[in-house]
Amino acid sequence: MTKQIHLAAHFPGVNNTTVWSDPRSGSQIDFDSFRHLARTAERGKFDFFFLAEGLRLREMKGRIHDLDVVGRPESLTVLAALSAVTTHLGLAATVNSTFNEPYEVARRLASLDHLSGGRAAWNVVTSWDAFTGENFRRGGFLAEGDRYTRAAEFLRTARELWDSWAPDAVVADPASGRFLRPGGVTPFRHRDRHFDITGLFNVPRPPQGHPVIIQAGDSEEGREFAASDADVIFSRHSRLEEGRAFYADVKRRLPAYGRRPEDLKILPAVTCVLGDTDQEAREYAAEIRRAQVGPQTAIAFVEAVWGRDLSAYDPDGPLPDLEPDLGEEVSKGRAQFRRDRGELAAKWRALAQEKNLSIRELVIEVSARQTFIGTPRTVADAIDTFVQTDAADGFIFVPHLTPGGLDDLVDKVVPLLQEKGVFRADYTGPTLRDHLGLTKETR
Repeated sequence: MTKQIHLAAHFPGVNNTTVWSDPRSGSQIDFDSFRHLARTAERGKFDFFFLAEGLRLREMKGRIHDLDVVGRPESLTVLAALSAVTTHLGLAATVNSTFNEPYEVARRLASLDHLSGGRAAWNVVTSWDAFTGENFRRGGFLAEGDRYTRAAEFLRTARELWDSWAPDAVVADPASGRFLRPGGVTPFRHRDRHFDITGLFNVPRPPQGHPVIIQAGDSEEGREFAASDADVIFSRHSRLEEGRAFYADVKRRLPAYGRRPEDLKILPAVTCVLGDTDQEAREYAAEIRRAQVGPQTAIAFVEAVWGRDLSAYDPDGPLPDLEPDLGEEVSKGRAQFRRDRGELAAKWRALAQEKNLSIRELVIEVSARQTFIGTPRTVADAIDTFVQTDAADGFIFVPHLTPGGLDDLVDKVVPLLQEKGVFRADYTGPTLRDHLGLTKETR
């Protein structure tokens, strides 16, 4: 049976994805940027619009990383504003389960679901480092091995809060207005290793029952957490064979939790570069890669792995011949460099020698995430092949420009997918669960 493709949009601005030097590049803070990208995604009938989260300004060699974005607005606040200028697009926020509390997060998400008419989603993430924790009262108290335990309990507690209101708890009365049905709200009581709370939840049950739950971890614990509790996985496996292996591994875990394959959507993060010919698109993609990885960015990447100040090295020269310092990290707040730096350095050195790559060429090779490159027809065919061969259920597109980076994809590729009959011509329901083909959560 032909599968229907799911598409979502990620607002760029983290790491070196966005090409800020491009004259078309705009602000990552002004509301107009969020509005433009969200409205473009809705015009393309995308399932949802996704915002990442950053809880601390990242640092490099003890200073604020000056190649990073400056400021990252709080996700749920931005999405609440977007709910007023969109009508169908799902609104997905990354909210950390390590440094927040269940009551406040459940309340904010339920509020967004009501404001948007059932379009809220929560990307449940954990925080692994004490560096980020310094911004919070609890600091870096949580051992990394406990983060998914807390996340699972956090989500379970939030669901208990949402479920404490019966679906018909609020009754309309012509004479006195709306009122609570007796017994429509029950006290919550949750006690476990991480939480001990009791009381009455003060927001009615969300229109979707529960907001859509997204999970982005790729570890063994993360995959199991997704199989048991998530509706969507934000995957990093954007190559065909890797995608198929990940897809099969996660989907096979679902029956153990009484779930079907269609109950969990796997959506890798991808990019797209279009051209009038495939060759033109490849040349443009190469230009984008070099713009994303400038000389300073290249050196910063290698410094983060080597744990040394390499500012004296030529980014167009070879890798340093000295061994990495595996002591204190010079890059803080960047998860991709926190483990196995010695092993990663060895892999990078071998790759550089094999392909005769300079520092900058190596970083382009290992960091570029350009997935779909070609004419609109080439890209549409590749997207369809990826989904129909069970490497994904769809994709979360991360454009390299803010805010107009989705315009060509929506105008040129989406119509071809609609022509193939693998993507909706229009929304068929008002809620995000409708878009994803998921059932409403009921008690």
